[in-house]
Amino acid sequence: MQNYKDLRVWSKSHELTLKIYKVTKDFPKDELYSLTNQIRRASSSIPANIAEGCGKNTSNDFAKYLNISLGSANETEYFILLSKDLGYLSIEDYEISNKLVNEVKAMLILLIQKVRTSQT
Repeated sequence: MQNYKDLRVWSKSHELTLKIYKVTKDFPKDELYSLTNQIRRASSSIPANIAEGCGKNTSNDFAKYLNISLGSANETEYFILLSKDLGYLSIEDYEISNKLVNEVKAMLILLIQKVRTSQT
C-alpha cells in the first residue's frame, strides 16, 4: 500500500517508543516483567501496527490497524501516568512522554478519518 516510514505519525510514534525505552531503563528491577514490559510493548505496538497496516491491500484493513495503534496509544498514555504516580518517572519525563503520546493520538485520529473518508 505505502511505505510506513513516509508517514509522520509513524516517525512520531517511533520517537515515542525510543523515549519510553530510555525512561524505563531505570525503573525498579522488580517491575521488569510487569510495568516496564507492558509500557514498552504498548508503545512499540503503535508504530508496529502502523507498519503492518501499510502492508495491507485495502484502506479498510489499514484503518483497522490504525485503530489498533490508537488503542495502544491510549494504553501507553495510561502507563505513563501510572509510572509518574508510582514515582518511577520524573515530572519532566512524564510531561515529555505525555506530550508525545498525545501528539501521536491526534495524528492517528486525523489519519483514521482521512483513510475512512477516502473509502467512500
